[in-house]
Amino acid sequence: MGSLFRALRRRLDANARRAVEVYTNELADYRSLAAETRGSAAMLDFAVNLRRRTIELATDEQPFTEQDHAYMSSVGATRGEVGVSLASQRQVLLLHANLTLREIHEAAGPNDLSDVMCMLGWVACHGLTAQDAYTHGFLKGQERFLPAAARIQMLAGLLVTGEPAAAQLARELDLPLPDHYLVTVARVAAGPPDERCRDEVVKTLLADHYLPLAWHEPDEFVALVPCDGADPIDGQAPARSRALSVMRAVAELCGPCSVGAAPGRVRALADPVALARRVCQAAPVERIPSQVYGVADVFVELGAAQLPQVDQWLRELTWRLASGPDLVTTLDCYYRNDMNRMRTAVALRVHPRTLDYRLRRVRELVGIEPGSTRGVRVLSTAVTRILAEAWHDRP
Repeated sequence: MGSLFRALRRRLDANARRAVEVYTNELADYRSLAAETRGSAAMLDFAVNLRRRTIELATDEQPFTEQDHAYMSSVGATRGEVGVSLASQRQVLLLHANLTLREIHEAAGPNDLSDVMCMLGWVACHGLTAQDAYTHGFLKGQERFLPAAARIQMLAGLLVTGEPAAAQLARELDLPLPDHYLVTVARVAAGPPDERCRDEVVKTLLADHYLPLAWHEPDEFVALVPCDGADPIDGQAPARSRALSVMRAVAELCGPCSVGAAPGRVRALADPVALARRVCQAAPVERIPSQVYGVADVFVELGAAQLPQVDQWLRELTWRLASGPDLVTTLDCYYRNDMNRMRTAVALRVHPRTLDYRLRRVRELVGIEPGSTRGVRVLSTAVTRILAEAWHDRP
């Protein structure tokens, strides 16, 4: 045994006590755990045993045994059973990694370079397996007090942030992980539902749509809909249909909302979530969502929103439409029906001549022909911005 390993063995008890102090100082869940005599003693026993086995195995360059993994898993399960949060569990793993490096640094002497490199190599190779065993037990322990809906929301959060623990939790929940998801976001127009309502929404939806669902924000619902096949473009059609069904259910339960979506690869969903949120903010608010909007549907509106001068110009233009009879609704329906006069009149339940009068009134108010190329570019953008409730100070 090299001098580094002897030094680590001498410092073992002191390092374990310091680790427990760090955990209890940094994490409220661990303070509560340490408040009980048994909890504090168990934390110290684990800290001592983990360091002892690390020194023994690293000295001989041997991996953790199945018994070691079972022990770590049982400790993780105990922590999960008593209500330690996932955030605390993740943070304690980070704190342990930092403490391990600190302990090696403090114990190393000037002639311990080879021992230090050996120890670091062993930790890099086998430390993750220990973390996986601990996390696996933790997630199993949480089954005893966390309902399925809460664990589904936890999975969605782990997938969004790209956490490795997502794969383990997905297996526990019997949810296969695809290569790609269609990240779909709904923003509730009336404001955040209360917490009880949000929980009921998730429970209700899971009965028909067993996939990762969560409230990312109090007024923002996220569904991760699997895309078929390896190519997210080819697999989007069925995913969009399923996402639309989910979001219509959200609107039925929570009221009018806007919907945005973006495809993304599993373990790299942070950017797609951000894009889907921006699309959602630019998409129209609808009582019953008519489609799942993507970048291709609102890219002009997204661009206008980033240019305050352009957005202000559109806002002032649309003020003029306020004096006409249902002009915004008419234009929205007109463009949704590809400017087909008869289909638009039927959808609006008005005579075609009434439709003609309204379109003529738009032309008189804003100086743009609704059916022209310029009209489509300008007025459809303005109408979508209005329906997205982007401007709250309009007449």
